[in-house]
Amino acid sequence: MEEVIQQLKTEGGLSDAQAQKAVKIMKAYIQAKVPPMFSGFVDKFFAKNESADDNDPLA
Repeated sequence: MEEVIQQLKTEGGLSDAQAQKAVKIMKAYIQAKVPPMFSGFVDKFFAKNESADDNDPLA
């Protein structure tokens, strides 16, 4: 996930907090689109990002 966050920051011009929030939004979107049986895979895919700062002011 760090690669995605870094790309959002450099190519998208987002701050670190904004990039973190964008990844959270992507996760929620994907969770809503996949069948429930795949939600565990989505959680594992995004797990590295979720260990980041949960005190995000945009959360």
